[in-house]
Amino acid sequence: MAVNGECLEYEVTNRGTETADVSVLFGWSGSGERPADNLSAVQRGLAPGASVRGQLPLTGATVQPDLPVGAMPSFRQAPDGVLPRSAGPSGSARSAPGVKVARVRSVPTAEAPSTGGACPASGVRVYADRGDAAMGLRVVGLHLENCGTADVVLNGYPQVQVLDEAHAPVASVRVLEGGAAIATGTGADASPRRFTVPAGGKAGSTLVWRNTNDASSDPVNAPYVRVRATPGAAPVTVTPELDLGTTGRLGVGAWAPEGS
Repeated sequence: MAVNGECLEYEVTNRGTETADVSVLFGWSGSGERPADNLSAVQRGLAPGASVRGQLPLTGATVQPDLPVGAMPSFRQAPDGVLPRSAGPSGSARSAPGVKVARVRSVPTAEAPSTGGACPASGVRVYADRGDAAMGLRVVGLHLENCGTADVVLNGYPQVQVLDEAHAPVASVRVLEGGAAIATGTGADASPRRFTVPAGGKAGSTLVWRNTNDASSDPVNAPYVRVRATPGAAPVTVTPELDLGTTGRLGVGAWAPEGS
């Protein structure tokens, strides 16, 4: 990674065994200027073992195309303890913000969620929202959009599997149908019912958990949840960043027509 006052250049490598969409979240390093915004980047369809360079503007500049691996960045990374600088609006030097890689996540491209663009072969889009967190209670919405031409019939709960950072199942987590055992009023405690999602229609579900810790066991942090809208549906992997503490429980709400 290299950074100056106007641009951050980074390199991403897919170290997995499947073609993946890789996302990177950058944060403040604790030294230098604090970035004005949280910075993130996504590289899609990265083959196993492949690498690609990308750029993020820091001052509203135009994003440059991705660079082939091995190409030299437009500026060199500064030696340790030296902040590279670029010209400010008045010609004065602009300090580079202090940036570090805060988190890297990847999902198989074949299971990547989408909120727009081409409709998946399944005819259904599934994705998670950014959620809400307060006083240790976490609530994340799951959304289904019928972008195909055929009706989609839902009756019950999405099937979910909790995955750790290595994409391995976390067997210690109990997945509950409904969220009433964790908290009421979250939207995850309604009874399931059969309904049809027509072409262009939407439905929603809810993931709910508590980040509560005690001395009984080690806390569980699992970034990924693999979701199947119905038992025979293709899986979609979302990234709600489950911080389950020592509760070991995840509540899943029943599908409902969105807006109901």
